[in-house]
Amino acid sequence: MIRNILGSIVALAGAAAVVLSPFRDWYGGRLGRHYRVADLFNGISGARPGPLASIWLPFLFAAAVALVGLVLRSRLLVACAGVIVLGFTVLWMVRQGQAGGSLTVASDGSGLQLGVAYAAGGGVLLLLGALLMSGRHGSGSRLGRRAHNQPYAAPGADDPDTWPPTQEPGPSVQTSPWPEPEVDPYTGPDTHPRHEDTAPYPVQDEGPDPRRPPQA
Repeated sequence: MIRNILGSIVALAGAAAVVLSPFRDWYGGRLGRHYRVADLFNGISGARPGPLASIWLPFLFAAAVALVGLVLRSRLLVACAGVIVLGFTVLWMVRQGQAGGSLTVASDGSGLQLGVAYAAGGGVLLLLGALLMSGRHGSGSRLGRRAHNQPYAAPGADDPDTWPPTQEPGPSVQTSPWPEPEVDPYTGPDTHPRHEDTAPYPVQDEGPDPRRPPQA
């Protein structure tokens, strides 16, 4: 958060310097807005174009790209704005050097002046602001935060409801609300002999008792 604020301040200062630079003297007392955009590709001429046909137009576009990048917290857009400004500034210096034979810095105002410094410095500040910004978090971080905020899924119907310390089945495994009956403990093999007929002779059926009256 702090890096975004600091980077935004630096990038805003760079964008302001870039927009202001064409209204300062660039070379030999000539304002930057008096150079046509076409002069950067065809050679420096003495024509004085309007603001929308001058070098101020690409600088204004670069400042707008930087502002969009700051709103979206996009380091790429802010860096692209700085590259645009530095690219047009270097291209102007190449064309001006070709037209004048050389580039000089003189105290009497016959060489490079403050407008070029504003443009070059603004482009550098835009690149520095893009480096200072932390930008948006990546998709991986968003997924990590989403997974962190998502509640834990409840165990499925097929999974046993167990408690980790004891691994004992929980309430969802029991099918009856009543406690299960205890099973008799195992006492080993039966040591008591079964009851057997120990009479020496088997008891025989002697028929009906003659003393008992017959039943109807």
